[in-house]
Amino acid sequence: MNMKLELVPLPISDVERSKAFYINTVGFNLDHDVQPGNGMRIVQLTPPGSACSIVIGTGMGPADVKPGSVRNLHLVVSGIEAAHTLLTSRGLAISSVEDMGGVKYAYFSDPDGNTWALQEISPSARL
Repeated sequence: MNMKLELVPLPISDVERSKAFYINTVGFNLDHDVQPGNGMRIVQLTPPGSACSIVIGTGMGPADVKPGSVRNLHLVVSGIEAAHTLLTSRGLAISSVEDMGGVKYAYFSDPDGNTWALQEISPSARL
């Protein structure tokens, strides 16, 4: 049986602010922005080259999930320095690149405090 992780819900407090952040600052593609009714809004965004998307919106999922409660989602890149430079040029507050012995990381947060890591794994660190 195959299982594919294709959609990760992110709890946010302001749909427009988060949508603008993920599109304009981080560079995600907008897949859908629909309002099916009853106050629900679903915005699906995908990082370039990814098979997995995020979904933000209103009226979805359990009400007890607090904005900013998702931690350490990874965006895997082949060139972390170039990605870091690009994101910094777009105004993203991102940590410096840390080399953990063949795996490099840089960290940032969205406007609500959901946290992300850029990750580059060197070929020698792969199994």
